[in-house]
Amino acid sequence: STPTPALYSTPTPHRLSTPHLHHTGSLLHTYTYTGSLLHTYTGSLLHTYTGSLLHTYTTPSLYSTPTPTPALYSTPTPALYSTPTPHRMALDGIRMPDGCYADGTWELKMHVTDLNKDVSLRVTGEIHIGGVMLRLVEELDVKKDWSDHALWWEKKKTWLLKTHWTLDKYGIQADARLLFTPQHKLLRLQLPNMKHMKVKVNFSDRVFKAVSDICKTFNIRHPEELSLLRKPRDPKKKKKKLEGMEEDSLELEGPLLTPGSGSIYSSPGLYSKTMTPTYDSRDGSPLSPTTAWFGDSPLSEGNPSILAVSQPISSPDMLVKLYKPQSLLDKAKINQGWLDSSRSLMEQDVKENDVLLLRFKYHSFFDLNPKYDAIRVNQLYEQAKWAILLEEIECTEEEMMMFAALQYHINKLSIMSSDNHMNNSEKEVDEVDAALSDLEITLEGGKTSNTLGDITSIPELADYVKVFKPKKLTLKGYKQYWCTFKDITISCYKSREEAHGTPALQMNLRGCEVTPDVNISGQKFNIKLLIPVADGMNEIWLRCDTEKQYAHWMAACRLASKGKTMADSSYNLEVQNILSFLKMQHMNPDPQFIAEPINTDINPECLVSPRYLKKYKNKQVSPGRPFWISARILEAHQNVAQMSLIEAKMRFIQAWQSLPEFGITHFLAKFQGGKKEELIGITYNRLIRMDAGTGDAIKTWRFSNMKQWNVNWEIKMVTVEFADEPSLAFICAEVDCKVVHEFIGGYIFLSTRAKDQNESLDEEMFYKLTSGWV
Repeated sequence: STPTPALYSTPTPHRLSTPHLHHTGSLLHTYTYTGSLLHTYTGSLLHTYTGSLLHTYTTPSLYSTPTPTPALYSTPTPALYSTPTPHRMALDGIRMPDGCYADGTWELKMHVTDLNKDVSLRVTGEIHIGGVMLRLVEELDVKKDWSDHALWWEKKKTWLLKTHWTLDKYGIQADARLLFTPQHKLLRLQLPNMKHMKVKVNFSDRVFKAVSDICKTFNIRHPEELSLLRKPRDPKKKKKKLEGMEEDSLELEGPLLTPGSGSIYSSPGLYSKTMTPTYDSRDGSPLSPTTAWFGDSPLSEGNPSILAVSQPISSPDMLVKLYKPQSLLDKAKINQGWLDSSRSLMEQDVKENDVLLLRFKYHSFFDLNPKYDAIRVNQLYEQAKWAILLEEIECTEEEMMMFAALQYHINKLSIMSSDNHMNNSEKEVDEVDAALSDLEITLEGGKTSNTLGDITSIPELADYVKVFKPKKLTLKGYKQYWCTFKDITISCYKSREEAHGTPALQMNLRGCEVTPDVNISGQKFNIKLLIPVADGMNEIWLRCDTEKQYAHWMAACRLASKGKTMADSSYNLEVQNILSFLKMQHMNPDPQFIAEPINTDINPECLVSPRYLKKYKNKQVSPGRPFWISARILEAHQNVAQMSLIEAKMRFIQAWQSLPEFGITHFLAKFQGGKKEELIGITYNRLIRMDAGTGDAIKTWRFSNMKQWNVNWEIKMVTVEFADEPSLAFICAEVDCKVVHEFIGGYIFLSTRAKDQNESLDEEMFYKLTSGWV
């Protein structure tokens, strides 16, 4: 029955809720809630709970028992209040139905993973995490180094690393189950060269920090360019057993590595003008013995050649087993697998011994120097090689033959250099250093060049160029104009004599998309321009007559798209790069006239992508002669046969960067105002709206013109605001918008790097630009 108000001192009757009656045998508990107080009546006793305190009042005059029927509210028999059975009463107080005890303690359940043992400790909410771990270790009484262990809260997917925080502050209660587990666990990393290595990685560190430690162990500078990717699932292969068999066939039992155990650099990513060259700049081999090469790293005990030396593909079956994306949508699905850099591996459901892919995530390679970066150069070359062989990036037939020839050359030199690099004299190395000083390549996204240059005169181009403006239902071809290229504008006149008048056509190339369309054997040198306008992009084609004309106009267009003129110091270098790229693709008209005899070791199945292999596999030059595709590769090899090993790798990377699709990371998105799903492409300097079927660019937005970007985490919408054009808004489909947000913020972060910067990476700045809610 409801007790009389006189029983309650403070609360007013309107705060009193209807009591809850709970009858156990002849004992009646009456629970009455008044604000934050809980009053329990058991016979003649009144227990009042305020927080974790228990007040027991037994003065009969103050708390008289309500007048009930004797049968229902009789005083409990003494047997009920004799010494309780263990499950009803603990040594420190009465156990309540919710598992707590009357003295405010409760049982915390923990599982020790190393011993596969469950342990329960009696704790209060005021005990701190460090105290819990100390009491747990004392309870276990096992002599072992527990220093790497920490508590992991399974339900909330969080590490309890702030040992001074209390259980109450973390919000841990009696229903929590904690794991006491090592922070460093084994991870199987697939490197860009497709080899696997077992590495001990800190599963409690943010992924950005974990990758930095891995790169430090592997001697890879600028770890901010790499990240971890989940292995893509091939939808055609449903049986997991088959996948496991394939994986084992690729397994390379590398040494067990623990990042942070010593390396040649105090911190990767640092740049110093006084750094001592570590590698032979001709073949990328270490200048000193392996122990000095890797410092105290455990890698020195193993075989470091898997990192710095390219190993030929052993069997064509390897290409067949690996997953090949069939469309742009498949490529977009692969990019869903990038891990969140601001969260730990455990928080992202990565388990011990899982396979993750270590890849160059951001295609902005800073300060790539053969003297210090033999491993970085080789892993970049390997990533480029597999991207081309697995058709992750499109290339023309001539470009494919050039890539195959470079691969063949690199494979030959790699086998030779492993035996001969110690015989190179110091004099030879110095000569090569001098020769390579002119070949140092500042890759896209590197230092910001000085745009002042010679401000007295800005170079101009003026020549007859064929121009084509495609329109629907038109059959008209190219029309010849006298074109002048000044600053970042192309002006087209009907003839040279009219060059001082009003141009028939004028194009401002700032922010445009520049795509090459070249066929050396067909003498076709086209430049496709997509110029941004208010309602999308205008398409213009330029056709040049010669390689030299094409190289100058193409270089000028690429610079103009970034808002730079031909006065920029990188213009001449760009022209030379384009010319050398074209030169490597030159072929004799008849491939049967080859000075070098056909080698049986050429194995085109391992050098050419399946599409071109299928096209020319059985085609012979003539009966009894070698297959046509092998002859083509050897013909192309003559253009690169004089290159050193490291130069060939650098040329391969440079040619990869010259491909139109290079560096575009695709995601499926639905744009505001759009009816169907399209693609958003993210590169180091722009965002591209693309057609999901054809991959054609619909609209481009440059980062240099961007004011800010915002993310609505609930509806997965990214909004980007620009200085002088309407804002862009899109909803991410099938991918967490955090991945897209991190790509945009990551490229902005990488653009702030400078070559004269000696300090270490600003990790906090990276997290500010890339992480969402912390």
